[in-house]
Amino acid sequence: MAKYDNLIASIKNYEAFIGDITYNEPLAQKTTFKVGGSAELFIKPKNYYSFQIALSNLLATETPFFILGGGSNIVFPDGILQKVVLSTQDFVSVDKLSPRDLPLDFPEKTIPKDKILITCFSGTPMATLVNYCTEHYISGVEQFAGLPGSVGGATFMNARCFDKSISEIIYYTTHMNLNKSKVELEHNKFDPTQWNYKKSPFQDGNKFITTVTFLLDQKTAKDQAKIQAECKKYISERVDKGHFKYPSAGSVFKNNHDFGKPSGKIIDEAGLRGYSIGGAKIADFHGNFIINVNKATAKDIKDLVLYTQTQIKNNFGFSLEPEIIFVDN
Repeated sequence: MAKYDNLIASIKNYEAFIGDITYNEPLAQKTTFKVGGSAELFIKPKNYYSFQIALSNLLATETPFFILGGGSNIVFPDGILQKVVLSTQDFVSVDKLSPRDLPLDFPEKTIPKDKILITCFSGTPMATLVNYCTEHYISGVEQFAGLPGSVGGATFMNARCFDKSISEIIYYTTHMNLNKSKVELEHNKFDPTQWNYKKSPFQDGNKFITTVTFLLDQKTAKDQAKIQAECKKYISERVDKGHFKYPSAGSVFKNNHDFGKPSGKIIDEAGLRGYSIGGAKIADFHGNFIINVNKATAKDIKDLVLYTQTQIKNNFGFSLEPEIIFVDN
């Protein structure tokens, strides 16, 4: 595709670039909703430096792009996405971090003896983080067992599971500032004033999360069985609630505590549970789930979201805010 020739040439001009670059890459299987067409160009860097090379060239050439993590809250359009998709799929690592290795301008270089710092690349699946912590007797992420998607995506959305937000365990993050002509790494020590329910400082779209460092509880080998049991309990709750029965993105709408009840309950009261458009359906088992029951299209899902918002607005007088992100051309 000639429109990307200069971009690809610029990226490949760097001998250090390692990764895959493909045309017309199918996208549906890269999301938990299993819908969407294909990307005109798909770039999957193999390491951090290669990712930085690709991102720098996308910005320098002013090429429209979308950064894809685990795909758990994403709906790609039907047909061709006329953007470059930059994948973090191979941007994976989990490791312990010594307080001595914190950024130089951090005021504290020590943490409590019963705590531990765990740092992850943003493309790391949440399941990988949970498994690592379980194997190393580390507590604090049990509520996120069974959560699909990546660490970066969960941080971006400030994911909340079983009354715990991921921001409650974040110590600091690093990110690339997309507003600057030169892509450089910046860090951000956790500041509670920048976070709220399902809100993070990254949702303005101008920062790409590269790493997330968590402050967690270091336990001992005798605690491992308890940590494993907690993880299994939360996974079982997800299974019992039907989270994995059909392709979906989990909760579609954010809860607004000003409404006095969860969004799923409001949708139930509007009589919408089980309502469908095309292959997309409001789940029989949960009012705040839209599921792909029969080869749903992105349009089916978007139309069902809009229909639900309209019905709730007409019946109750307030607007539901979606959690899922519709990627448009």
